[in-house]
Amino acid sequence: MSPEAATHAVPPSFTLGEPLLTCTELVIGYNDKAMLPPINMVIRRGQFVAVVGRNGSGKSTWFKTLLGMIDPVSGAITRGHPEMRSAYVPQTSSIDSLLPLRAWELTAWGRLRNWSFLWPFARKADRAAVEVALETAGAKAIANRPYRELSEGQKQRTLLARLIATEADMVLLDEPTAAMDAVAERETMQRLCMLARQRGLGVVVVCHDLEVAAEHADVLLFVDRETSAFVVGDARTVFCHPAFRRQYGDEYCHRAPEGPHRGSDAR
Repeated sequence: MSPEAATHAVPPSFTLGEPLLTCTELVIGYNDKAMLPPINMVIRRGQFVAVVGRNGSGKSTWFKTLLGMIDPVSGAITRGHPEMRSAYVPQTSSIDSLLPLRAWELTAWGRLRNWSFLWPFARKADRAAVEVALETAGAKAIANRPYRELSEGQKQRTLLARLIATEADMVLLDEPTAAMDAVAERETMQRLCMLARQRGLGVVVVCHDLEVAAEHADVLLFVDRETSAFVVGDARTVFCHPAFRRQYGDEYCHRAPEGPHRGSDAR
């Protein structure tokens, strides 16, 4: 099934483009020591944000701060509505491969908020959500296979299915395509794009392939601890920024597409 056919339209009670999470003068770091300059940006419903930067630049710290795992040094994080749900997909190396779980069972973990000791995953809505998630992530064919026997790409599709099953409003993914070949990577990014557009999710992805990020994302976000930079905008704005060019050279700036992506007004 194609990514377009697998996704569902955003529920009518949601408004595409509405703010899901706002960072206002947000300073991240550890032990009251700032890693980056104050961050001001908005993550919106239906928006696909690609986060780029060298290893150790602060991407994971920002993720953990958004998720409430780390307290900010200062500033504020404001949710668009009190019941907004967030979900996080780590790198596959963060999942214990010795767990005796099949792919569908790991996907069902995304429904744990409705779990009951007497009727684990018995609700019809939960079962249906797991089926849709597996189909949408392209993981239906591997649903009954043990997670530890899957290839790295198949594991990532399973983790994507688990994320979809949460029915979260905003999702954060840490290098979801790291173990995939070029074809699988572009297919996964396309799926994430369609999830953002048609399900009205706010999708934030750490991506190391700069060309893929520029091709698919509405907004690029460049993080660089070394030069104390946090740059938000379209591909040309980010790739031509002095801090980015210091790390990656001028090649990407020269090839950056003209004009902003839809939704690039992140500030």
